[in-house]
Amino acid sequence: MPAHEEHVLVIPASVIDSIGAFEGFETDIERYLDKILSSDQLSYQPRGAMEVDPSFKQLIPYVVLEWQGESGEPQVFTYTRGGGGGEKRLHAKRSIGIGGHISQEDASGSEDAYQVGMRRELEEEIHLESKYTETQEGLIYDPSNEVGQVHLGVVHRFRLAEPKVSSREDDLAEGGFVPVSELRQQRDQLETWSQLALDALYPQSANPHSATNA
Repeated sequence: MPAHEEHVLVIPASVIDSIGAFEGFETDIERYLDKILSSDQLSYQPRGAMEVDPSFKQLIPYVVLEWQGESGEPQVFTYTRGGGGGEKRLHAKRSIGIGGHISQEDASGSEDAYQVGMRRELEEEIHLESKYTETQEGLIYDPSNEVGQVHLGVVHRFRLAEPKVSSREDDLAEGGFVPVSELRQQRDQLETWSQLALDALYPQSANPHSATNA
C-alpha cells in the first residue's frame, strides 16, 4: 500500500443497519446523521480498499446549489463530470451535487472534520461568491451500482442569494445553473445520486413557485 494513500472517513454498514436499513433517499436525516457522526466506530481507512468493500460506507457531503431568479422557478448548478481526479466510474455523467470524501487531514485541527472536509471540497471544486443559507435535506444510499454500494451521501442544499458560481476544476465541465423543469427533462443524463436528489428536493407535484420553501 502506498505510504501517501488517502485515508477517508467511513462507517461500518452494520451501524447504519442498526439504525434502520434503507435504499434511495432518506429524509429523516436527524435519526441517522447524529448517530453516525457520534459513533465510536467511525474511522479513517485507505481509500483504495474502501472502494471495493461494501461492509464500510464512505461518508460524502453532497451539496446542491440552488438559486431562484425572477421567474420564481428554482435553478440548480449542474455540471458534467470530466476525467480528472474525481470518481472515474462516474465520468461523463451530469451531476447536481458538489462534494467528496472526508480525508484524515480534515481532522488535524480542532474543528469538526466533516464540516472542514465539506468546505475543503467546495473550495477545491468551485468558486462560490454568493451568500447562502444551508439546510441538510437527507441521506442517499444506492446499492444498484458499484460506486453506490460503498458510499453514503449526505445531501445539503445551499440557497444562494446570487448565481455566482463557477467551476474551479476541469473535472467539473460545462458548469451552470439550469431550471428544475429542464433538469427533469434531462433526468436520464444525470448520475443516480443526482436523480434521487432531484426527485426528493423538487418533487414533480410541487408548485415551482413554492419549491424553495418545501
